[in-house]
Amino acid sequence: MEKERKMIGVYDYTIILTYLSTISGALGIIITMTGIGHPYGGTVFLMASGLFDAFDGRVARTKKNRTEFEKNFGMQIDSLSDLICFGVLPASIGIAQLRINGAFRDVIRGSMNTAKTWMVIILLSIAAFYILSALVRLAYFNATAAERAEQKKALGKEYYTGLPVTASALIFPLTLIIHYFTIADLTFFYFWMLLIVGILFIGNFKIPKPGLKLILVGVVIGIFEFGATVFILVTNL
Repeated sequence: MEKERKMIGVYDYTIILTYLSTISGALGIIITMTGIGHPYGGTVFLMASGLFDAFDGRVARTKKNRTEFEKNFGMQIDSLSDLICFGVLPASIGIAQLRINGAFRDVIRGSMNTAKTWMVIILLSIAAFYILSALVRLAYFNATAAERAEQKKALGKEYYTGLPVTASALIFPLTLIIHYFTIADLTFFYFWMLLIVGILFIGNFKIPKPGLKLILVGVVIGIFEFGATVFILVTNL
Protein backbone atom coordinates (compact mmCIF):
# COMPACT_ATOMS: atom_id res chain seq x y z
CA MET A 1 0.00 0.00 0.00
CA GLU A 2 1.34 3.42 -0.97
CA LYS A 3 2.39 5.65 1.91
CA GLU A 4 0.46 8.85 2.54
CA ARG A 5 1.73 11.73 0.42
CA LYS A 6 1.66 15.46 1.12
CA MET A 7 1.11 16.10 -2.60
CA ILE A 8 -0.11 13.82 -5.33
CA GLY A 9 2.40 12.81 -8.00
CA VAL A 10 6.07 11.83 -8.07
CA TYR A 11 8.84 14.39 -7.60
CA ASP A 12 12.13 12.50 -7.39
CA TYR A 13 14.96 12.47 -9.92
CA THR A 14 13.36 9.70 -12.00
CA ILE A 15 10.71 12.06 -13.36
CA ILE A 16 12.62 15.36 -13.58
CA LEU A 17 13.48 15.07 -17.30
CA THR A 18 9.82 14.49 -18.16
CA TYR A 19 8.85 17.61 -16.22
CA LEU A 20 11.58 19.62 -17.96
CA SER A 21 10.35 18.34 -21.33
CA THR A 22 6.81 19.44 -20.48
CA ILE A 23 7.94 22.90 -19.39
CA SER A 24 9.97 23.27 -22.58
CA GLY A 25 7.01 22.24 -24.72
CA ALA A 26 4.65 24.62 -22.90
CA LEU A 27 7.08 27.52 -23.35
CA GLY A 28 7.38 26.69 -27.05
CA ILE A 29 3.59 26.81 -27.45
CA ILE A 30 3.40 30.15 -25.61
CA ILE A 31 6.13 31.65 -27.79
CA THR A 32 4.53 30.53 -31.05
CA MET A 33 0.98 31.52 -30.12
CA THR A 34 1.44 34.94 -28.48
CA GLY A 35 2.20 38.31 -30.05
CA ILE A 36 3.48 37.90 -33.58
CA GLY A 37 4.58 34.36 -32.76
CA HIS A 38 7.86 32.90 -33.95
CA PRO A 39 8.03 29.37 -35.40
CA TYR A 40 11.81 29.12 -35.02
CA GLY A 41 11.60 30.07 -31.34
CA GLY A 42 9.09 27.29 -30.82
CA THR A 43 11.33 24.90 -32.74
CA VAL A 44 14.21 25.47 -30.30
CA PHE A 45 11.96 24.35 -27.45
CA LEU A 46 10.68 21.41 -29.52
CA MET A 47 14.22 20.10 -29.88
CA ALA A 48 14.96 20.73 -26.19
CA SER A 49 11.92 18.63 -25.32
CA GLY A 50 13.19 15.92 -27.66
CA LEU A 51 16.55 15.87 -25.89
CA PHE A 52 14.96 15.57 -22.44
CA ASP A 53 12.61 12.84 -23.67
CA ALA A 54 15.44 10.82 -25.23
CA PHE A 55 16.88 10.01 -21.81
CA ASP A 56 13.99 10.28 -19.34
CA GLY A 57 13.19 6.56 -19.49
CA ARG A 58 16.80 5.51 -19.01
CA VAL A 59 17.15 7.84 -16.01
CA ALA A 60 13.93 6.47 -14.49
CA ARG A 61 15.13 2.87 -14.84
CA THR A 62 18.27 3.58 -12.82
CA LYS A 63 16.10 3.44 -9.71
CA LYS A 64 15.69 -0.28 -9.15
CA ASN A 65 13.18 -0.09 -6.30
CA ARG A 66 10.49 1.91 -8.08
CA THR A 67 6.99 1.04 -6.91
CA GLU A 68 4.24 0.01 -9.33
CA PHE A 69 2.63 3.39 -8.73
CA GLU A 70 5.84 5.18 -9.70
CA LYS A 71 6.20 3.07 -12.85
CA ASN A 72 2.59 3.63 -13.90
CA PHE A 73 2.76 7.34 -13.07
CA GLY A 74 5.93 7.69 -15.11
CA MET A 75 4.39 5.97 -18.13
CA GLN A 76 1.19 8.01 -18.01
CA ILE A 77 2.82 11.39 -17.46
CA ASP A 78 5.39 10.69 -20.17
CA SER A 79 2.57 10.25 -22.69
CA LEU A 80 0.77 13.36 -21.49
CA SER A 81 4.01 15.31 -21.79
CA ASP A 82 4.60 13.91 -25.29
CA LEU A 83 1.15 15.11 -26.38
CA ILE A 84 2.07 18.66 -25.37
CA CYS A 85 5.61 18.65 -26.74
CA PHE A 86 5.30 16.54 -29.89
CA GLY A 87 1.59 16.85 -30.59
CA VAL A 88 0.44 20.40 -29.83
CA LEU A 89 3.77 22.23 -30.24
CA PRO A 90 4.55 21.15 -33.86
CA ALA A 91 1.01 22.17 -34.86
CA SER A 92 1.49 25.52 -33.08
CA ILE A 93 4.71 26.09 -35.01
CA GLY A 94 2.85 25.61 -38.29
CA ILE A 95 0.11 28.03 -37.21
CA ALA A 96 2.79 30.57 -36.27
CA GLN A 97 4.05 30.39 -39.85
CA LEU A 98 0.56 31.21 -41.11
CA ARG A 99 0.42 34.18 -38.74
CA ILE A 100 3.78 35.50 -39.93
CA ASN A 101 2.89 35.36 -43.62
CA GLY A 102 -0.35 37.21 -42.88
CA ALA A 103 -2.80 34.44 -43.76
CA PHE A 104 -4.75 34.74 -40.50
CA ARG A 105 -4.85 38.51 -40.69
CA ASP A 106 -6.18 38.44 -44.23
CA VAL A 107 -8.90 35.95 -43.31
CA ILE A 108 -10.03 38.06 -40.35
CA ARG A 109 -10.09 41.24 -42.46
CA GLY A 110 -11.90 39.47 -45.26
CA SER A 111 -9.23 40.44 -47.78
CA MET A 112 -8.68 36.84 -48.90
CA ASN A 113 -10.69 35.30 -51.69
CA THR A 114 -12.86 32.26 -51.01
CA ALA A 115 -10.26 29.79 -52.31
CA LYS A 116 -7.52 31.10 -50.01
CA THR A 117 -9.89 31.18 -47.04
CA TRP A 118 -10.73 27.53 -47.60
CA MET A 119 -7.03 26.75 -47.90
CA VAL A 120 -6.42 28.22 -44.44
CA ILE A 121 -9.34 26.19 -43.07
CA ILE A 122 -7.88 23.03 -44.61
CA LEU A 123 -4.45 23.74 -43.13
CA LEU A 124 -5.95 24.30 -39.68
CA SER A 125 -7.86 21.03 -40.07
CA ILE A 126 -4.58 19.27 -40.87
CA ALA A 127 -3.05 20.71 -37.69
CA ALA A 128 -6.03 19.44 -35.67
CA PHE A 129 -5.77 16.01 -37.33
CA TYR A 130 -2.07 15.87 -36.44
CA ILE A 131 -2.80 16.54 -32.76
CA LEU A 132 -5.59 13.94 -32.74
CA SER A 133 -3.30 11.35 -34.37
CA ALA A 134 -0.63 11.98 -31.73
CA LEU A 135 -3.26 11.55 -29.01
CA VAL A 136 -4.54 8.26 -30.49
CA ARG A 137 -1.00 6.93 -30.94
CA LEU A 138 -0.03 7.73 -27.34
CA ALA A 139 -3.25 6.23 -25.94
CA TYR A 140 -2.64 3.07 -27.99
CA PHE A 141 0.92 2.92 -26.68
CA ASN A 142 -0.30 3.00 -23.07
CA ALA A 143 -3.16 0.55 -23.70
CA THR A 144 -0.79 -2.06 -25.17
CA ALA A 145 1.90 -1.81 -22.49
CA ALA A 146 1.24 -5.34 -21.19
CA GLU A 147 1.16 -6.76 -24.71
CA ARG A 148 4.50 -5.12 -25.56
CA ALA A 149 6.03 -6.49 -22.36
CA GLU A 150 5.03 -10.03 -23.35
CA GLN A 151 6.35 -9.45 -26.86
CA LYS A 152 9.68 -8.30 -25.46
CA LYS A 153 9.94 -11.48 -23.38
CA ALA A 154 9.15 -13.67 -26.38
CA LEU A 155 11.28 -11.90 -29.01
CA GLY A 156 13.92 -10.28 -26.83
CA LYS A 157 13.22 -6.93 -28.47
CA GLU A 158 10.50 -4.32 -28.15
CA TYR A 159 8.66 -2.90 -31.16
CA TYR A 160 6.58 0.24 -31.62
CA THR A 161 3.40 0.24 -33.66
CA GLY A 162 3.33 3.36 -35.82
CA LEU A 163 5.85 6.18 -35.85
CA PRO A 164 6.79 7.36 -32.32
CA VAL A 165 5.64 10.94 -31.74
CA THR A 166 9.11 11.92 -30.57
CA ALA A 167 10.29 11.69 -34.19
CA SER A 168 8.69 15.11 -34.69
CA ALA A 169 11.59 16.63 -32.70
CA LEU A 170 13.86 15.87 -35.69
CA ILE A 171 11.43 15.99 -38.63
CA PHE A 172 9.91 19.45 -38.22
CA PRO A 173 13.08 21.37 -37.32
CA LEU A 174 14.65 19.99 -40.51
CA THR A 175 11.57 21.12 -42.45
CA LEU A 176 11.93 24.66 -41.11
CA ILE A 177 15.68 24.75 -41.78
CA ILE A 178 15.04 23.79 -45.42
CA HIS A 179 12.29 26.41 -45.51
CA TYR A 180 14.73 29.12 -44.41
CA PHE A 181 17.54 28.25 -46.83
CA THR A 182 15.32 27.98 -49.91
CA ILE A 183 13.75 30.79 -51.90
CA ALA A 184 10.31 29.17 -52.01
CA ASP A 185 7.78 29.59 -49.21
CA LEU A 186 7.41 26.11 -47.75
CA THR A 187 4.65 26.95 -45.26
CA PHE A 188 2.21 24.68 -47.09
CA PHE A 189 4.87 21.95 -47.26
CA TYR A 190 5.15 22.09 -43.46
CA PHE A 191 1.44 21.32 -43.18
CA TRP A 192 1.69 18.47 -45.66
CA MET A 193 4.44 17.07 -43.44
CA LEU A 194 2.06 17.41 -40.49
CA LEU A 195 -0.47 15.38 -42.45
CA ILE A 196 2.02 12.67 -43.49
CA VAL A 197 3.56 12.34 -40.02
CA GLY A 198 0.09 12.28 -38.44
CA ILE A 199 -0.88 9.37 -40.69
CA LEU A 200 2.35 7.57 -39.78
CA PHE A 201 1.52 8.00 -36.07
CA ILE A 202 -1.56 5.81 -36.47
CA GLY A 203 -0.17 3.48 -39.13
CA ASN A 204 -0.29 -0.24 -38.33
CA PHE A 205 3.38 -1.10 -38.91
CA LYS A 206 6.18 -2.16 -36.59
CA ILE A 207 9.35 -0.20 -35.77
CA PRO A 208 12.05 -1.67 -33.49
CA LYS A 209 12.59 0.37 -30.35
CA PRO A 210 15.88 2.25 -30.84
CA GLY A 211 18.85 1.33 -28.72
CA LEU A 212 21.31 3.69 -27.09
CA LYS A 213 23.51 3.98 -30.23
CA LEU A 214 20.60 5.02 -32.43
CA ILE A 215 19.40 7.45 -29.77
CA LEU A 216 22.86 9.05 -29.66
CA VAL A 217 22.85 9.37 -33.46
CA GLY A 218 19.52 11.16 -33.17
CA VAL A 219 20.95 13.43 -30.49
CA VAL A 220 23.90 14.35 -32.73
CA ILE A 221 21.54 15.16 -35.63
CA GLY A 222 19.40 17.16 -33.22
CA ILE A 223 22.43 19.16 -32.06
CA PHE A 224 23.21 20.20 -35.65
CA GLU A 225 19.56 21.11 -36.21
CA PHE A 226 19.52 23.01 -32.93
CA GLY A 227 22.59 25.03 -33.92
CA ALA A 228 21.12 25.86 -37.33
CA THR A 229 17.80 26.90 -35.78
CA VAL A 230 19.46 29.12 -33.17
CA PHE A 231 21.52 30.73 -35.96
CA ILE A 232 18.36 31.44 -37.94
CA LEU A 233 16.61 32.79 -34.87
CA VAL A 234 19.47 35.09 -33.84
CA THR A 235 20.02 36.48 -37.34
CA ASN A 236 16.33 37.36 -37.59
CA LEU A 237 15.93 39.11 -34.24
